[in-house]
Amino acid sequence: MESVSRAGRPRASSRETLAEAACELFLEQGYDATSVADITRRAGVSRSSFFNYFSSKSDVLWSGLDARIDDALVALAALGTDATGPGVRAALTHVIKDFEPDPLALAIRNEAAMGLEAELQRDRGVRHGRLASAVASAARASGVDAIPADILGAACAAAVLSSIRVWAEKGAGQASLEAQFDAALRCIHDLPWG
Repeated sequence: MESVSRAGRPRASSRETLAEAACELFLEQGYDATSVADITRRAGVSRSSFFNYFSSKSDVLWSGLDARIDDALVALAALGTDATGPGVRAALTHVIKDFEPDPLALAIRNEAAMGLEAELQRDRGVRHGRLASAVASAARASGVDAIPADILGAACAAAVLSSIRVWAEKGAGQASLEAQFDAALRCIHDLPWG
């Protein structure tokens, strides 16, 4: 039989239960006012259990996307000198393919209520930088000059992250993230001043 915490919640050690507890608290009292201790208390686990799954409070929101980005970075590096537009697109599609509503999507949709505007903007920049750098490296490895490679990297990274943001704001699961990403990539070719 499962033990029960004081609050009547079954004791949990799973990533999902911790993420759920964190999101509940972020909505109730705001991101800044929520501590790791608050999250572990709500989830009914120890502080060390939290750190078995997450490196920080922010990691609760980003860990799912970060794992997908890590996979994309490996795929982009593997393209080597054979990198092409379709190859890069395929590597980036893995970031958004079958992306399910998760703590990040909930945070994006409720960023004002959770007090996450600055946090999400800063952390989105980190992910943008990682993706942009990897795409630019793939482009340079295939012979694209540095400036166009950097611009391609920044544009492709923006397409991924903007697609996720717009999809989440509309209500994750209410629209196709893949269709949003396709539209974002088409915008790169249709931008004004191009």
